[in-house]
Order: sequence, then C-alpha cells, then structure tokens
Amino acid sequence: MAFYRMERFKDRDMAQLPRSEEDLLLVIDVQNDFCPGGALAVPDGNAVVPVINGLQREFSHIALTQDWHPAGHRSFASSHSGKGPFETVDLDYGTQVLWPDHCVQDSIGAAFHSDLETVHANMIIRKGYRRGIDSYSAFFENDQKTPTGLSGYVRDRGVKHVFLSGLATDFCVFYSAMDARKLGLEVTVIEDACRAIDLEGSLNAAWEAMAAAGIKRANSDKI
Repeated sequence: MAFYRMERFKDRDMAQLPRSEEDLLLVIDVQNDFCPGGALAVPDGNAVVPVINGLQREFSHIALTQDWHPAGHRSFASSHSGKGPFETVDLDYGTQVLWPDHCVQDSIGAAFHSDLETVHANMIIRKGYRRGIDSYSAFFENDQKTPTGLSGYVRDRGVKHVFLSGLATDFCVFYSAMDARKLGLEVTVIEDACRAIDLEGSLNAAWEAMAAAGIKRANSDKI
C-alpha cells in the first residue's frame, strides 16, 4: 500500500503532501458537454481546469464525479413531448429541470475535459446513469435517498472536510455541498474553481442557501 501511494504521487510535489487526511477535494462534472462548445455549456467552464489541476497537488484524497446518462434519460427535454430545454416537469421525486441531451454514456461529451488531470483521483463516481432519475449531488440521487457510494468512501476514509470544485456552482456543486453538510461534514466551496449556469437567479439562491447551511466560500489561494 505504501508503495502504491508513492507511485501515485511520484509526479507531484511531495513537499506539499499530505494535506490533512481528513480533507477531500471533490471535483464535480468537469466534462466536455459542460465546457464551451458542449451540449450544456457552462459559461467559462473550461477556466476551472488549471485551478483544479493545481489544487490536486495539495490533497491526498481526491474524488471526481462524471454525469453518465443513458440515451433517452428522463431528465432530457427530448424525452417529454411538447417540452423544451430548461422547462420543468413534476416527477415522482419532485420538480425536474429538463435539459438538452448531454453527457450520454460513452460519448465525447461525457468524457472529462482533455486537460483535466484524472490520474490522481482515488475514486470516480458516475451519476445519473439510472434512466428514470436525475442525480445532481455527488452523494445522493435526486430522490435524496439513493446513495452514489461517495458517503461510504468519506466514512471509511475518515474524511471530515470536503472542498468542492467544478461545474456548475448552482446545480451539481450546490447539491453536493448541501448533502455533505447533511452528512455532518465541514464544507468549503472553492469559488474560483467553479463556474455557474445562473438560470433565473439560481446562482444567488445557491450562495444564500449554502451560507445559511454553514458552507464556507473561499478562493483557491486562501485554503
């Protein structure tokens, strides 16, 4: 095990490691479809990549999430006759925003951004792969009860503080941060390592809700 860990980090600055073994860097959905030119592009989404790559050199616990939808997913507007992208429908697990088809399994759009470093990740969580339910959070699907498996990793590895980065601040980063708090974890959103969709004021609403939940907000040079 010690040999494995040394091999994993051999191309990183060992003087910077480890950050506390209780800290996890959680990288949310840095995929082609969420970057400029993608099917559901987040404005300036690719700008998070160099920031996240730099942050990875400071953490020994790193987890990535990857939206991984089957074709015809229930969250796609194309799956609902007469509905368009960004409209909503009421489903059995609550209100669902309908999205353009995106991050379809094995597509180029579902792949991680080519410049994102993934070799250091301890875990990759694929979410949204069940056709009938969307999954914003890294911890639970949108029914708020179906786990992704990340909470088990956090528990078993003794993680106490989750640092969030990725796309998008007001959706998957937000839901992941709120669920982490519900699990009793300390949470910091790294603002310059995230970008937002900001759909009808969703960004301000997300920041207000996160502040009320005790979630911290900081830039990468302040953590």
